[in-house]
Amino acid sequence: MVYSSSFSVLESTLSTPLLSAAASATSTSSTSDSDDSPVNSSRFESQHDKCPFQDIPNGGSYRSLAVLSGHVGSVSCLALCGEFILSASQGKDIIVWQQPDLRQFAKFGQGDGSIKALVTVGNKVFTAHQDSRIRVWKVSRSSENVFRLVATLPTTKDYLGKFMKQSNYVQTRRNHRRLWIEHADSISCLAVYNGLIYSGSWDKTLKVWRVSDLKCLESIKAHDDAINGLIAYKGLIYSASADGKIKVWNKEVKGTHNLKQVLIGHKDVSLNSVIVCEDEKLLVYGGGSDGCIMGWEGENYKLVCEVKAHNMAVLCLCVMGEFVCSGSADKSIGIWKREIGGRLLNVGVIRGHEGPVKCLQASSYNVGGGFLLYSGGLDRSLRVWWVPKEEKTVKKTDTNTPVITEDKY
Repeated sequence: MVYSSSFSVLESTLSTPLLSAAASATSTSSTSDSDDSPVNSSRFESQHDKCPFQDIPNGGSYRSLAVLSGHVGSVSCLALCGEFILSASQGKDIIVWQQPDLRQFAKFGQGDGSIKALVTVGNKVFTAHQDSRIRVWKVSRSSENVFRLVATLPTTKDYLGKFMKQSNYVQTRRNHRRLWIEHADSISCLAVYNGLIYSGSWDKTLKVWRVSDLKCLESIKAHDDAINGLIAYKGLIYSASADGKIKVWNKEVKGTHNLKQVLIGHKDVSLNSVIVCEDEKLLVYGGGSDGCIMGWEGENYKLVCEVKAHNMAVLCLCVMGEFVCSGSADKSIGIWKREIGGRLLNVGVIRGHEGPVKCLQASSYNVGGGFLLYSGGLDRSLRVWWVPKEEKTVKKTDTNTPVITEDKY
């Protein structure tokens, strides 16, 4: 692990239901509480008062804080959970990092396919894999392995309840028949909302799973090509696809999901990611394989933004307040500020990765007038950046856009 420079005062502290039990995995307590019982630990609470970095004053330029290594494969996805951040790789491993000191807390994972996406719900972690399965991990108080594999979706119970009935089988693109509860290709993205897990796959389907009993409730033939991105926002589900469309789905009273709107991107351009934010109006942004970011505004989803963000494909997007961050196959991270009407103004470019930037996650830690930005790349590294919230904006040109490179120490 290599640290560069950073901060000493955290202006906010977070708690996590997922990992509150993890701290007592090595405890000598003789209580017989179940794995679901929340556990408080002063060990983790004290970490908020410890920080290995130097001060960052208010304002100033972007900073490279740390380069975290340890993955055996390319870093493919990130998830924040309270004072922890989880990173997963194509090497099938998941690392849990502790904030703010960025120390490695745990490492786990297994499966026959690389990890494409992960989300956290309560005391569980859901991981989506290239082998078309979703694995469920649970924080365990009794096991030395803090994260214990408890299920694989679809579950055996769900499978046995359907495999005898021929009407439960569907034809796949490889001319094989499968149960409708099974994905037929890599699961590329996950989203969670109101007790449901949504999974998008290269098999073009969107499936809905219930968190409480892990049952598959619905399978939707959502797109004409692979689904690359999913996000849930205020009861609506947004799916981005290689067919160049973002589709908006809403849940009906009967529990099924119906198509509400279709947002059309550039012709013959894959949409690789989607994010949603809201000021006075709803804003939806999609990142394309042509390096462009497109934005739609309001309930009518009017196109309000088309910007050439990168020289190569936009692979990921994230949002923090009025800022939008984009990661690209050109190895750079773009920092954008939302203007009135949903337009994006470029305020900086971060360079440092030695490979394409596959995933981004902005932390809600407010530090020195800025926020923390995590980036995972195909160079197998997880990098941490400090992004100032107060920065002079500039027009996007080749000569005056600030370029931020990783500090060398």
